[in-house]
Amino acid sequence: MAATAAKPKAKRASKKAPAPAPAEHKLRIRVRAYEHKILDLSVKQIMDTAARFDAKVVGPVPLPTEIKRWTVNRSTFVHKDAREQFEMRIHKRLIDIMNPSPKVIEALTNLNLPSGVTIDVKMV
Repeated sequence: MAATAAKPKAKRASKKAPAPAPAEHKLRIRVRAYEHKILDLSVKQIMDTAARFDAKVVGPVPLPTEIKRWTVNRSTFVHKDAREQFEMRIHKRLIDIMNPSPKVIEALTNLNLPSGVTIDVKMV
């Protein structure tokens, strides 16, 4: 019987995982208003503030307009055929500010926006 010599195992080249990219933070701003003109002015003001501090901005992205509708009787008791229809439109925009500096965040918190404009700010 011939003795078979054990073959030495070939070492695999260890592959190092690439260095993880620095985490990219972004400030996600959702702006909502009932009137689109006031909304567009507010978005422009936010964009100008971010541009003043050389922040990279993505947007504004127009989101679908939310429409709420109601139908009510004109009279209180009779005349079922006489009805009124009302609707409320909520216009929305989305703005992302990539890697915001503390100066940008401070400037955005000090903005004086018109009434009727709602802003939701999230760090993503």
